[in-house]
Amino acid sequence: MLQVSYIRDNREQVLERLAVKNFKQPQLVDEIIELDLEYKEVDSKLQQTRGRLNELAKRIGEFKKAGIEPPNELLIDNTFLKNDEKDFDIRLDRLQTELDAKVVLLPNLPHISVPTGKSADDNQEIFKHELYPILPVNAKPHWELASKYNLIDFELGVKITGAGFPVYKGKGAKLQRALIAFFLDEAENEGYKEFMLPLMVNTESGFGTGQLPDKEGQMYYVGNDELYLIPTAEVPITNMYRDVFLKNEQLPIKACGYTPCFRREAGSYGSDVRGLNRLHQFDKVEIVQIVKPELSYIAHEKMCLHVQNLLEKLELPFRILRLCGGDMSFASALTHDFETWSAAQKKWLEVSSVSNFETFQSHRLKLRYKNEKGKNEFAHTLNGSALALPRIVATLLENNQTEKGIKVPEVLVPYTKFEWID
Repeated sequence: MLQVSYIRDNREQVLERLAVKNFKQPQLVDEIIELDLEYKEVDSKLQQTRGRLNELAKRIGEFKKAGIEPPNELLIDNTFLKNDEKDFDIRLDRLQTELDAKVVLLPNLPHISVPTGKSADDNQEIFKHELYPILPVNAKPHWELASKYNLIDFELGVKITGAGFPVYKGKGAKLQRALIAFFLDEAENEGYKEFMLPLMVNTESGFGTGQLPDKEGQMYYVGNDELYLIPTAEVPITNMYRDVFLKNEQLPIKACGYTPCFRREAGSYGSDVRGLNRLHQFDKVEIVQIVKPELSYIAHEKMCLHVQNLLEKLELPFRILRLCGGDMSFASALTHDFETWSAAQKKWLEVSSVSNFETFQSHRLKLRYKNEKGKNEFAHTLNGSALALPRIVATLLENNQTEKGIKVPEVLVPYTKFEWID
């Protein structure tokens, strides 16, 4: 959440950066500034009224102390001023509510390195690891391989729940479990502390990390209990530090967790959502960091290197994209997406997003720390997929298919306990 004081003092810069994100309501900036000005004016009048009430209280008290009935005009003035005080309080509450309602509609400002653009077509490719496999002539997409080797049953998932909820079987289930264990072990090696997390969060948690009110329609809602199924482990992990005042020496915080993730919006129809390409429920290991502001972009780079290392160990071709303003999330200041090459489908599939939110989430979370100089500061928060499983599984199956079967990457064999899927 942007601070009103920053918006007021940096109006032109705020409008310029919001334009990079193609924000459609720039008038909100001026509306917020006008409301803030009105709030300050009313607050000033309230303080003046309270000052006069204090003076009156002293004068009335002096009369009573002397055993003299206070003059009637003082009592009348006191009554009028108390009524004014109540009116000003009511107006301030109303203005604060209006101000809060408008401020939460502003997305985070993009970092200066974020390119302009309207869609994924305008993202910048900043790195490519070209390790393209040579496939058999009759190479199949992952959904056909999953059926051939009895790894995933999409129709059974439809029967049990609906489209987008696959059932993993046999070696397919073991491959999932192997990837989760591998990703968690790699995160632990990088100093991330593992957490087992709730799969549902309350409204305050959704607001804290920016899913609410921006992505309310994309989350599964449990109405009777007013809870949301998590779209990613980022939400419960980061919210562990909501309303927390950290000590300087506690930073940086590095946390990770494996959870199923739930998304109502499964995207378009056709090949884009075929098989594992886009699901309503999927598994993911998430890494989160809470750091001092001056170190957050160093942390972002290290998180990207961690994801890059995972993909290299899995021997997958991949590329890294710097998202343009029009393709970024509501809360992000900078996002790098990782995509793996699906050899059988002949297209890139997103498998990770690593984002720096700067202070956007911490303002919502009221997540602060005391710096070296003893000053209270808002921390910076970051998160990344390390990694999301469905498309990793899809590209592993497709890129490692041979006439003999599917070769399991060497790094996963200690986890799967088998080298081939055949």
